[in-house]
Amino acid sequence: MIVLQAYRFALDPTLAQVAVLRSHCGAQRYVFNWGLALIKANLGQREAEKSYGVADAELTSSVQWSAYSLRKLWNQAKDAVAPWWAENSKEAYSSGLANLATALGNWNASKTHKRKGAKVKFPRFKGKRAGLSCRFTTGAFGLVDRRHVQLPRIGVVRTHESTRKLARQVERGTARIRSATITQQGGRWFCSFSVEIDRHAPAPARPDSVVGVDLGIKSLAVLSTGEVIANPRHLDVMLRELRRLQRQAARRTGPDRRTRRAPSGRWLTTQTRINRLHTAVANARRDGLHQLSTRLVRTHGTIVLEDLHVAGMLRNRSLARHIAGVGMGELRRQITYKTGGPVAAFTWPTGGTRHRRPARIVAR
Repeated sequence: MIVLQAYRFALDPTLAQVAVLRSHCGAQRYVFNWGLALIKANLGQREAEKSYGVADAELTSSVQWSAYSLRKLWNQAKDAVAPWWAENSKEAYSSGLANLATALGNWNASKTHKRKGAKVKFPRFKGKRAGLSCRFTTGAFGLVDRRHVQLPRIGVVRTHESTRKLARQVERGTARIRSATITQQGGRWFCSFSVEIDRHAPAPARPDSVVGVDLGIKSLAVLSTGEVIANPRHLDVMLRELRRLQRQAARRTGPDRRTRRAPSGRWLTTQTRINRLHTAVANARRDGLHQLSTRLVRTHGTIVLEDLHVAGMLRNRSLARHIAGVGMGELRRQITYKTGGPVAAFTWPTGGTRHRRPARIVAR
């Protein structure tokens, strides 16, 4: 079965490469804000003309929101608005405009009720402290060897971990790298490859068995077999250190947008430590959920999951932190895509809680 799968590897770039990585991510942020300013100015001009009674046929021409149209406008204006654009790969600008087109499309679909779920707001400008990322879809990118990756205009970057899992698939011809995305998270740089891979999931050890999974706070999950998986409470373990760092940051000079006060170096250092702590907690939680979901998928043929209304449960201020620390939605997402089978509805017996929806039966 041909599926899209992501492989993420931590990088060990040199100081010069870090500067180039930041430049590419900054270029993507810049072109996103440039395109958004252009769209907002065009929409504002059309609204102003309508308020003066100008006919629709005589209004200022609207700017097309597709990534192709935005790229054409950028190519016409880049020499004037960004004479330094040649310092970075063209993919940095293309990915920024593609992200803008996707955000505008999601907002329009939500506004016209064509998109389900929560209401999507109009895109906002990205600040310098926003998440750093940049995507490459064309150019020279891929694997060089087991410990190095190739990125356009950046060159060969050493990886912190071996890439043999993906390299073996590429060498056998069962995988094709479609795109590469660089991101910074918790003070570290990562490279994620979107791979088109021919994956054959192993059959479960007991294909005829059915297991029900009851998620909770006291215990991460209680299986219908009687097994109880304890909740590791990763955030609670690190909460004392988190409070200490947050008190330390409160005593230092932070940024103030009203007075345009810049943060102090010591405040930035403390924020870096806080971000690394949150990243460590998220990684530990994700790793535990992956181990549990993989074990369930490889053991049982049918898995019955609760379809909880987690957003409604998070409105309880007394339990919100504990519910968010479990990762209920992430566990369901992992089991659903790892099984790759149909999802059917199952009605719980009467007497359930008000946040309990019909269960989901994930089968192969």
